[in-house]
Amino acid sequence: MIKSFGKYIIRFLILVLLQVLIFNNIQVSGFINPYLYVLFILILPFDTPKWSLPIIGFILGLSVDLFTQTPGIHASACVAMAFSRPYILRLISPREGYEPGSYPTLSSYGLEWFLKYSVILICIHHFFLFYVEIFRVSDFFATFLRAILSSAFSIIFIVLSQYFIFKRS
Repeated sequence: MIKSFGKYIIRFLILVLLQVLIFNNIQVSGFINPYLYVLFILILPFDTPKWSLPIIGFILGLSVDLFTQTPGIHASACVAMAFSRPYILRLISPREGYEPGSYPTLSSYGLEWFLKYSVILICIHHFFLFYVEIFRVSDFFATFLRAILSSAFSIIFIVLSQYFIFKRS
């Protein structure tokens, strides 16, 4: 238990630092902003208690907010994503259910399952983030396009990370 807790603290720190030092500086025409830090919520174990997910999401989002000087926008989007996670997992669960002690990774459940899982949760995060950030209806379609493009690029980076970093051992 303690060993895996330390592993998740290191992942948390690495993902937040990668986000604020590298990925926040990637912007294409103001429409594409990849957010890799949401991978932390995606790869939490299946048996993570439901009550702790919004707390973890809040701490993750607040960490990014502190570096980017966005007052609570990332925190609220991460809480929305973390809150939705158990319902999405139940919605797309395999017929046999999830294996005890397994993790929601590409190597454990395959590309099709991981894409469904990550696309839904990343879109929830990005749409919430961008619409709260802009907070007006006049830019609805531009914000929609920005959320779609940023989601697509975030998904590409997250799937690539699954292939290169979280290989089957």
